[in-house]
Amino acid sequence: MAQYDQPIIIKKVKKAAHAHHGGAWKIAYADFVTAMMAFFLLLWLISMTTPEQKEGLADYFAPPNVAPTTSGSGGMLGGTAMDSSGAKMAGSSLESRQDGAVTPASMTAGAEAKGTGGNDGETGTTQSDSGVAEQEFKAVRDQAFHSAAASIRQAWQALPDITEISDNLLVEETEEGLDIQIIDQEGTPMFPEGSKYPTEQARQAIAALGPILQKLSNQITISGHTAAGTNYANPRYGSWELSSDRANVVRALLGEFGLSDDRVSAVVGRSSADPFFPNDPYQAANERIKIVVLNEAPPVPADMGL
Repeated sequence: MAQYDQPIIIKKVKKAAHAHHGGAWKIAYADFVTAMMAFFLLLWLISMTTPEQKEGLADYFAPPNVAPTTSGSGGMLGGTAMDSSGAKMAGSSLESRQDGAVTPASMTAGAEAKGTGGNDGETGTTQSDSGVAEQEFKAVRDQAFHSAAASIRQAWQALPDITEISDNLLVEETEEGLDIQIIDQEGTPMFPEGSKYPTEQARQAIAALGPILQKLSNQITISGHTAAGTNYANPRYGSWELSSDRANVVRALLGEFGLSDDRVSAVVGRSSADPFFPNDPYQAANERIKIVVLNEAPPVPADMGL
């Protein structure tokens, strides 16, 4: 009976989760990989640069306080100037700073004109400045002609009524200037036969030129041309009179649409003396109007003279 008095033991086991280890090591590892990548990238860049580039970088981040030459004031730049690259110091030699009047190369007249010192050096500088100014003016003028040619073509394209005569309208940049020609084609004349007044399509094409040419500061010439072999009923009115009248009518038409009279330097009739096709003066294309924007500087007013 004693076995009924034995106690019953119940064992309960509690399972606990492992403690969280954290992710700080991941961040540290990512920083390490990034640093290594930057380090190897720096090594690659250093291996690809030339010694001159390395020297330039060193001078940029730590400019030397001692001048690389013995000339100059002894300051940080040492009397030298930065090169166009901004990296290397380029000092001027003593010989290039000597005055030509102290040790002239020759005692003959006009010899010092070849040097860069003395009074003649100022003349050379003036001539160099004028050359640079002329080049700048030419660049501005060429850009203006290019823009004007593009504006003329765009203005003509915006007129649907003159699409049929698009081959009759020519714009070309030449050494003489900006050439604008309105020529005849077989079956599509710009002027009725024997008439000084243009057709409606040609009139619209000419009218579109007025505002564009007014924006340019250059002088303009207008010339009329006829083809050879044309017979005229009036013996007192021939190709010379007709070409002159056509050029003058074009001038008046341009003035009506914005071109001032002081911009026109010449209105001439050339008859058949200057054909578009010299080898075939009888072609219809020789019958044309030529407008030239002259490749010259605008005249200086009298009150602007030196």
